[in-house]
Amino acid sequence: MDIEEHFFRHEFGRIVATLTQLFGVGNFALAEDVTQDAFCRAMETWKLRGLPKNPSAWLMATARNRALDILRREHTAIVSEPELTRFLESEWTLVPTVEEAFSAHAVKDSQLRMMFSCCHPRLSEDAQIALILHILCGFNVKEIAQAFVSSHAAIEKRITRAKKILAGSTKLFNLADADFPSRLSSVLQALYLLFNEGYHGSSPDAVRIDLCQEAMLLMNLLIGQPALVTPKSYALAALMYLNAARLPTRLDGSDNLVSLFEQDRSLWDHNLIAEGQALLNLSASGTELTKYHIEAAIASMHTDATSNEDTDWKQIVSLYDMLMAIHPSPVIALNRAIAIAQLDGPERGLQEIRVIHDLYRLSSYPFYPATLGELELRRGNYPVAKANFSTALSLARNPMERNFLQRRIDTCKKANVLNVINNYSE
Repeated sequence: MDIEEHFFRHEFGRIVATLTQLFGVGNFALAEDVTQDAFCRAMETWKLRGLPKNPSAWLMATARNRALDILRREHTAIVSEPELTRFLESEWTLVPTVEEAFSAHAVKDSQLRMMFSCCHPRLSEDAQIALILHILCGFNVKEIAQAFVSSHAAIEKRITRAKKILAGSTKLFNLADADFPSRLSSVLQALYLLFNEGYHGSSPDAVRIDLCQEAMLLMNLLIGQPALVTPKSYALAALMYLNAARLPTRLDGSDNLVSLFEQDRSLWDHNLIAEGQALLNLSASGTELTKYHIEAAIASMHTDATSNEDTDWKQIVSLYDMLMAIHPSPVIALNRAIAIAQLDGPERGLQEIRVIHDLYRLSSYPFYPATLGELELRRGNYPVAKANFSTALSLARNPMERNFLQRRIDTCKKANVLNVINNYSE
């Protein structure tokens, strides 16, 4: 990923949220325009003068100065947040107010308020999530369409409508408002999708550590507010930390994907594992059991084990049973079948796959035929395994997945040749 995209990802949401606080949510489009202008100026200047020592501070300063110019010139047309309006009308208070809005703690507050503002009750949960991914996480329309398995046109229409509704609000969401819990679900789901897109997404790079880190930064903003944090939030944070601990081994030295069963567990980040376990313990303080709790518990089982053979697959299957009871989906059912195959053998795993409800929904999911391929490979059905891997290859979403699946096809070919030779020699 180039330097421009990195800073767009990391800084876009921070700057837009801060400018929206200053200009008012009704002027959200202006906040976006000023942010885009700051990035354009940065790219032009940095190409000529080189990257500054602190690119983030440079971008923030550029956006702050532009905001001051606009507020001085068009203050009568700007309807700022109610608590800021009177301070922006006087030159004596304008500069310190704007500088305060760009301070570290104020930027964090603006990001949180923007996250919850995106979860407007007039928007569907999918639209709320798409808006968070777009505004706060720097996702473009194509990436959101991939995350939702939807068309570019549908997502573009959804975001345009969502922005209009957001701009029609009188102010950014107040974190002390009574309907905070109802909006929290969409915020958490958006961060969950963001992390997953980084961990095993559909972008050209199947593993995007920067997206995982951005999701964790936003998650830490949330759980850093005692008045806002819930056991459900702690559970999602735990899931992120426990999965992030395995990121160093998701790719080998040649940037090839490495399956869980082949990863060098000694390279897992044990500091992140410890933090994830502590967060998982905090998540147990409530009475609600969510998908985040169970997925974090499954991740914990993997990080506890010293090897694949040492993994408590019986307990993991039990956790998948619980997950299917509260949040059933074909993908979860497929993962459950994989765990059963680890516990009871590949034939049992295949049996469980055959009875998955709504199996047709996995028809375009590359890891469905890839799983069939792995289990047939373990059974010694090399031609069948190769055919399944070939199907998966045709559905692969990026070069990393294609390379991984091609290597599995090559393994099947070699195994089949050896099998023929052995049978002939007998």
